[in-house]
This record gives sequence, C-alpha cells and structure tokens, in this order.
Amino acid sequence: MQQVTHIDTPWSRRLQRGERPGRAELREHLLEVHRQHPGFTEACAARCRDASGRNSYEWLAEVVDPVQHRTLLDLACGSGALTALCHERFGGHVALIGVDMSVDELALARRRVPDPVVVLHRAMAQEMGFIADDSIDVVICHWALTLMDPIEPVLAELRRVLRPKGILAAIVDGELSTAPGYDELHHLIYGWVQREYPGYGEIDLGDRRVRTTAALTELVANSFPGANIGIEAAVVNQVGPPDALAREAAGFFYAAFLLSPPSRTRMLSEIGALFARHGHGGLGRFSMPINRLVVRLPQA
Repeated sequence: MQQVTHIDTPWSRRLQRGERPGRAELREHLLEVHRQHPGFTEACAARCRDASGRNSYEWLAEVVDPVQHRTLLDLACGSGALTALCHERFGGHVALIGVDMSVDELALARRRVPDPVVVLHRAMAQEMGFIADDSIDVVICHWALTLMDPIEPVLAELRRVLRPKGILAAIVDGELSTAPGYDELHHLIYGWVQREYPGYGEIDLGDRRVRTTAALTELVANSFPGANIGIEAAVVNQVGPPDALAREAAGFFYAAFLLSPPSRTRMLSEIGALFARHGHGGLGRFSMPINRLVVRLPQA
C-alpha cells in the first residue's frame, strides 16, 4: 500500500475555520485526493466480498445483459476497475464508455484497459454533451453518486443520455447499522476527524440525500418519472491481520485523508483493535454495508 499523505486544500482549510466550502473547492479537493492517491478506493472495495463471493464491482456489473444491451457508460470510472471487468465480460458485445473528472485516475484506467475500442472521457458528470441523447442502454456508477454536488444536473444528464427502458445502476452507501461493527467504525473515524475539523459530518462530501435510502429514492423518483426504482442491501466483508486491515479500510474513507499523521496513527490503532474484536483466531474482520440502486426507465 502506498504512503498515505495528509490532504490540505482550500476546502479543508475552510472547514477547519468553521466556514462552508463551495462546490468548486469541493471539486478541487476531490481532484487533489485522487491526484495524490489514484486508485485508492479499489484496494478495499475489490477485496470486500458478500456471502456469494462477489465484490461490489461484480454485483454492479450483473445488471448488464449483453444480449439486450449494446452501449454501457461507466460514470466516474476512476482507475478503471469496473471498466476492466465489463470489458472482460462484455467486450465485443457492448460498446463501453468511461467518464471521470480526474486525469490521474483516467491514466490508470487507460493502462488497465489499453484497448482503444473502450472510449475514455475526462468530464464532469453534470456536463456530458459529447454523449448523444437516448444513446446509452445502461449507466453504472460505483460509489460516486455520493460525491457529486450538485446532484440534480447529474441525474438530468443521465435521463437525457439513457434510452427508453434504459437502466441506471449504482453502488451507494448502505445503512450503517446493517453491518457488524460498521456504525462504530464510522463514528470512530469521524470522531477523530472532527477533533481537527469540527464541522466535518455536518458539512460532508457531496449531497447528503444520496446517503439515505428514503431521500435517495425520492430524489431519483423526481428525476426519473415513471421509472421502476429498487434499492437492494448487502454486506461485504474482508478478513486479515487487524493492523493491515485497519490501514486498508481507513484508506477507503475520504475523511481519513484529512488527519494529521499523529492523529492518523492513533486512529489506526483503535480501528485495528475494533477489527480484532470482530475477528477470530488472530485475524480481524471488516464488514461494510452497501446498497445497489437500480433504476429501470419506462418505455417511451
């Protein structure tokens, strides 16, 4: 695992002063995290698996039917973990487009999927004019809707590009209490961050409505009238040495990048102890709740 660096940006400095950062500052903060740590989200996500042995990328890709679907958009494709999986499964049957705002993540995605048939675009999810109206069968988005602000223009763009009977599928946060120890982990990490950034949590990354099932359902229903909306819950797990598992799990949380090195060290020690309590035989256990949002558009 690469060395974790403390992220210091105008967004984090405003937060530390008790001010409310703007959307442009949020965007630059996210870009800086991904510039310094490209590919960081996949390290944990790829190794966490559900009771059927699937990770969240594999669960999300199951919505694609290569018999019926011909065009696939991987929104906020990042380092290309999901793009590569879909290219491996559906290449030759489905035209694949990846979009991300980070040039650093897209560089990793291109190295991972060098096939020029897979088209990668650097763009904001709110502005994808290079994609024609009614041209996409399926949009997949792995754990990025929670970071997008404003979210309504994103959903409007997806409604524009999706064909009638198209599908939007996304992995989003699950309910904290549905995975053993996750609620405690979440509050542990946020507690450490709030000692240095008291406003964190009240001011968070992205639109908070995406983080709760009821609010997300209402938001999507307003953006996709007449669509069939389903939200399925799952829990993914990972087992390993508690200290190593603590570093990997903490690296999945954007909040943890804000901590000063001494605070991060102490926080990791507490996370390792938490995982050890939920593990067995000297190994720790990390459990994480996830939801799969599936929106099926009506026939025109």
